[in-house]
Amino acid sequence: MSTTSSETSRSTETARSSRRIPKVPFWAQILLGLVLGVLLGWIAKSGDVSWLKTTLDTIGDLFVQLLKLAVAPLVFFAILVSITNLRQVNNAARLATRTLLWFMVTSLIAVAIGMAIGLISNPGAGTGLTPKDGKLPEHAGSWIDFLTGIVPKDVITPFTELKVMQIVFMATVAGIAALKLGDRAEPVLRLSRSALELLQKALWWVIRLAPIGSLGLIGYAIADYGWDLISKYATFTVDIYVGCAIVLFGVYPLLLSVFAKVNPLQFFKGAWPAIQLAFVSRSSVGTMPLTQKVTERLGVPKEYASFAVPFGSTTKMDGCASIYPALAAIFIAQIFDVDLGIGDYVLIAFVSVIGSAATAGLTGATVMLTLTLSTLGLPLEGVGLLMAIDPILDMMRTATNVAGQVVVPILVSAKEKILDRDAYARAAGVELEDGAAGEPEQPEQKVSVPAPAGA
Repeated sequence: MSTTSSETSRSTETARSSRRIPKVPFWAQILLGLVLGVLLGWIAKSGDVSWLKTTLDTIGDLFVQLLKLAVAPLVFFAILVSITNLRQVNNAARLATRTLLWFMVTSLIAVAIGMAIGLISNPGAGTGLTPKDGKLPEHAGSWIDFLTGIVPKDVITPFTELKVMQIVFMATVAGIAALKLGDRAEPVLRLSRSALELLQKALWWVIRLAPIGSLGLIGYAIADYGWDLISKYATFTVDIYVGCAIVLFGVYPLLLSVFAKVNPLQFFKGAWPAIQLAFVSRSSVGTMPLTQKVTERLGVPKEYASFAVPFGSTTKMDGCASIYPALAAIFIAQIFDVDLGIGDYVLIAFVSVIGSAATAGLTGATVMLTLTLSTLGLPLEGVGLLMAIDPILDMMRTATNVAGQVVVPILVSAKEKILDRDAYARAAGVELEDGAAGEPEQPEQKVSVPAPAGA
């Protein structure tokens, strides 16, 4: 009798489930938000509907503000915890070194692609823009500012003024100190891990709002700039999108195929939610919890992913720090009628590899651009030429950044033979119900990285 009752109950539940409205995938929600945003932005622009433009602006700003709200503490605790997690990985120093080397290699490839596209397309020619259209940026970057700006004057200002590199510096020092203290630092580390999980959980709720945020952000961009302004920067805009697309859909898949020996299509299947959110939010740090989640889903050990992803979110910027400054330098040089030589292009590559941390995972790449221009001796007024179009460019740049932040840990894990290839093959897009930090803690395990021959 009880067996029949349970079977009836299961049948009833199955029938109810079949009648439920099919769940809309996260990627489809984002896409719908983008489409509606473009439509509403066009209506606001063509019909001069001021209230609609203001509403779209408010929606987009609120979404970005919510993302930024958690940036400072998220970066601090993520970096601190990620450094201490390296003690769970054998040969951690070699793992960290290979991660940094891959960051540099992919940056060099990206900047070379950016320079090649700029030399072929001549983005500054025929725009109708003149040096008078430019203006000095409010904040400029130089190597002295970059080096001296890493060390904070106090422990409060970096958090209140959102100076990410100073936060990274303090977190790195705290993490190394915790490693040296060993078990005596465990109470602080438990608190840090709990705080990180809390921040990730809260930020995950914000990520749920991404479809609405995308509607406001893209809608306001269309309503504010319109196609007339975009047309002046058409070649430059296309160059940025083409350059990023070549890296995103060409270079990364090639590296995954050749060096990691994995299916690139499976990478996009697993990483796409993070790439989408990066495109909408224009913030690598704001996307960090989702980036780490998809990286783990793609077979990278959690202990290593928790180091590589936060590290990459603040330093790995192929879109903002490689493709963009290379093309922007060529664009500005042509507007100001300055000839660039071989030495200048070498400097661009150098700045892209060494100075990418200046972008610090926040929206926009103005500091990186001013750093590049000041190194080349180009007029900083050129930054003002690109500010109007920057939000449109930043979407694709950030998507490329985040994709690279997932690719490199996969490459390193594959070469170190710690990549879970079965998990990679099964990886699918992250469902928001899974949460970013709501999963039960797994027992700590030592991730064994094979020592090199002869070690």
